[in-house]
Amino acid sequence: MKRISILWKITGLIFFILGFSLFLAGIVLIGNYISGKEEELKTRSFVTAQTIAELPEVKEALEQDDGGLNEVIDRLRVINNANYIVVLNMDRIRLTHPVHDRIGTRSEGADEGPAFAEHSYTSKAKGEIGTVMRAFVPVMNDAHEQIGVVLAGYKVPSFTEVLENLAFEIAITSGLSLLFGGWGSWILARQIKRQMFKLEPHEIAGLLVERTETFNAMHEGVIAIDRDENITIFNKKARSMMRIEGDVTGRSIREVIPDTALPEILELDHGIYSKELTVHNLNILSNRVPIKVNGETIGAVAIFQDRTEVKKMAEELTGVRAFVNALRVQNHEYNNKLHTIAGLIQLGNYEKALQFVFQTTEEQDELIQFLSSHIKDESIAGLLLSKIRRGKELGIAVEIDRSSRFERFPPRIDHHDLVLIIGNLIENAFDSFQHGECSKPRIFVSLEHVSGQLLLIVEDNGSGIHEQDLPYIFDQGFSTKGGSERGIGLYMVRQLIHQANGSIQAESEEGAGTSFIVTFQMEEM
Repeated sequence: MKRISILWKITGLIFFILGFSLFLAGIVLIGNYISGKEEELKTRSFVTAQTIAELPEVKEALEQDDGGLNEVIDRLRVINNANYIVVLNMDRIRLTHPVHDRIGTRSEGADEGPAFAEHSYTSKAKGEIGTVMRAFVPVMNDAHEQIGVVLAGYKVPSFTEVLENLAFEIAITSGLSLLFGGWGSWILARQIKRQMFKLEPHEIAGLLVERTETFNAMHEGVIAIDRDENITIFNKKARSMMRIEGDVTGRSIREVIPDTALPEILELDHGIYSKELTVHNLNILSNRVPIKVNGETIGAVAIFQDRTEVKKMAEELTGVRAFVNALRVQNHEYNNKLHTIAGLIQLGNYEKALQFVFQTTEEQDELIQFLSSHIKDESIAGLLLSKIRRGKELGIAVEIDRSSRFERFPPRIDHHDLVLIIGNLIENAFDSFQHGECSKPRIFVSLEHVSGQLLLIVEDNGSGIHEQDLPYIFDQGFSTKGGSERGIGLYMVRQLIHQANGSIQAESEEGAGTSFIVTFQMEEM
């Protein structure tokens, strides 16, 4: 197994997993098919038995104890594709049966009892022909007295029978799945091997051992990390210089040597040469360079020599001092802001302080209270609130008409459709400010019931629409913004509005803005 190519190992493993998955899926699907078939046959048997029980010929035969009913029932059994239909009188004597020798004999079924007490039901039983779904329906005369029972049975296909019936489909599906799955696994395995420079695992293991021993034989310390700052190389010389015991491969460099400067190479993405720095109170001369593969930085390596006895590296403190000074400046600015707030309070300007602190909260509370009381659908209210907040992020004032009121939906439209309509119209209004300059961008939204109608208005003071483009804005695929996925929103809006027998009207003036007016007829309450 060790000498089998990784290409064949991966292909074989994926092929096996795919085949086993198909096997399990087949078992589950066939099981579900049989369960569904049982439910279907249960319903069919009940309907068949009920139909037979209502036939005048059956009632007449039971009342007259006539034995000439079997021919009629046989025809009905063939028409309904039932395995058997049996008519029993109140003495449980069979008046009909597919096996003619059993006509006139007494039925001794264990599950027949409730049927003779005017109960209709179905049961699942095993018989000579296999598992059967049986329906029992009492036969009532015109005086609503029970005069017999009709029993209809349908054989449930076995697992083997289903497998035989679906053999061709299973073979085609499995064959194609395994064919394309095997082809895909071969391509995947070949790609993986290409990424491993066409080396086998044992060859890679050999190279790893050689690399490790080579680094351990060096007189310089070598430390390498990956892009996650985890150690991949830490040779013996480095462990000796840093007084580290044991294998630290795989651990974070910050955990093993907190004061190393190696992780910064990942951020800088370029090498630093002949740099003197302090690590674990050792003065070392370090060369640190990023490790690149195909132009992508995947790690960093440091090669260093101990220079403790040569000189002290006081210059390294410069960077630390700069960092400390930066923190002091930031802390000073932060304290100034706190002092300003504290000063306002000390000067007794409590109202201004409270107004500054709670202004945003009060605005939000007022808006939420308005939407909750006037918009009686949480989805619509939530959409309007989200668009207002999005407008603030974009620097666009989204204003909801304070006379707006929404109480119920028009016919043939629900909250999903209305959310899509309002959302698309407001998003189009947002887009209108991308093509021009407006000192005070504003979007106005109104939603109210007026004279038996639901009226929706969305207005903006954006760049507007060219007059020649206005007749085509609702056409599928038409857009003034470009892009292959544009020209869908307004088309969908118009389709939903027309489905609800509503209307939409667009008015626009280039450079002044656009208005969309949507009208729905409401039903009388």
